[in-house]
Amino acid sequence: MTKVRFAINILAVFAVCLLCSSLAQAQATRTWVSGVGDDANPCSRTAPCKTFEGAISKTAAGGEINCLDPAGFGAVTITKSILIDCRHTLGGILAATVNGIIINAGANDKVILRGLDIDGDGSGGLDGIRFLAGASLHVEDTTINNMTNGINVGLNQAGNAELYVTNSYIRNNSNVGIFVSNSGNGVISGVIERTTSENNAFGLIGRNNTRIEARNSVFSGNSTTGVLSEVLSAGPVSVINVINSAITGNGTGLSAGSSATAVQGNLRVSGSTISFNSTGVTAGNGVASTFSDNILRDNAAAGAFTAPALTKN
Repeated sequence: MTKVRFAINILAVFAVCLLCSSLAQAQATRTWVSGVGDDANPCSRTAPCKTFEGAISKTAAGGEINCLDPAGFGAVTITKSILIDCRHTLGGILAATVNGIIINAGANDKVILRGLDIDGDGSGGLDGIRFLAGASLHVEDTTINNMTNGINVGLNQAGNAELYVTNSYIRNNSNVGIFVSNSGNGVISGVIERTTSENNAFGLIGRNNTRIEARNSVFSGNSTTGVLSEVLSAGPVSVINVINSAITGNGTGLSAGSSATAVQGNLRVSGSTISFNSTGVTAGNGVASTFSDNILRDNAAAGAFTAPALTKN
């Protein structure tokens, strides 16, 4: 009997060790993907996974996924803090008829996406990046093409959130290049810097509960509006500051929209060029303010900023 108990105890210890080893593998702080990988692998550098979906299940919250080579790594849903970094290898996501990346994370979770190429393959995907819940989203050195929406930040949360888009190209999407709105009470603070949003229907829309600064960026060739600040229900104000940017060749360059309640859609524009649009600026039911240092010319119709001009203080 004693020998039997001893053997059972040894087996139990062995099973626990195997479980711990398995959990450790499943919660690596850094994993890798490769075009010649396999999702049955542990996602180590020498035995990489093949898809982001396979790697994220084996990466600890707050961990990092790296790309070993340029390849297509598939659509992925993110539910925790994570960094996906393919900046030096270019990780692709072919997202025909689907969303490229969905972020539905916790209230304190932060997601960083770097060096990605997301494409709808000509047949038109849904959202390149869809941000449903979380604390912050950082999009860096990324290209999004041929989707319905490039970046769709459509939150419904009480907590505040942050959006950062840097050094990115969002183009040839059938609806909106960058859309930002929270139907909950939280405020989304966004910074868009050194980014081009072109040849979409809308370049940038800031809607309910948004505070966005678009700096050193280009909004060009968007068939409806380059930059639109609007509110569809009374209460939550939208503010977009457009600084040192080019708004060219759009249907309407800048618009404060037709908000449900007057003056809730706000644009503040400084040091920017608004040219070659069908209409340069329209306040609509909102406020489109200038700091009197913009170039507004060579539009089919100039439109007008809201008087009086603002002062820089």
